[in-house]
Amino acid sequence: MAQLTLNATGPAAPGTVWERYVRVDRWASWSPQIRAVHTDVPYITPALRGTVESFAGLRIPFVIESVDHHHRTWSWRVRLGPVRLRLHHAVRPDPQGSSAGLTLCGPMPVLAGYAPLARLALRRLVRP
Repeated sequence: MAQLTLNATGPAAPGTVWERYVRVDRWASWSPQIRAVHTDVPYITPALRGTVESFAGLRIPFVIESVDHHHRTWSWRVRLGPVRLRLHHAVRPDPQGSSAGLTLCGPMPVLAGYAPLARLALRRLVRP
């Protein structure tokens, strides 16, 4: 398993960025690879299961592993066939507004292929 960490900073306030993360119905507004998210509840919670629907039409199952509202961090696992990824997200205050970090764990070819989309999503996430 390989690990890759990405970050983006922007003018959006940390509370705004965190709200965009915790409300699954907002994921498609900042993540260009997501068309829709299907869950039973609108907010991320530990053990929440659902599927992310990609623009390619793939439905990717996920489970939320942890959510820490105080530290503005959360982790989840996604699986597509034999490929499994773990994603850890963090929102931090930054002199520009906020910083959104993402650490990905999984097979390096998958991480390398996903990184450009993830970078774009992080940049959109921290916009006002």
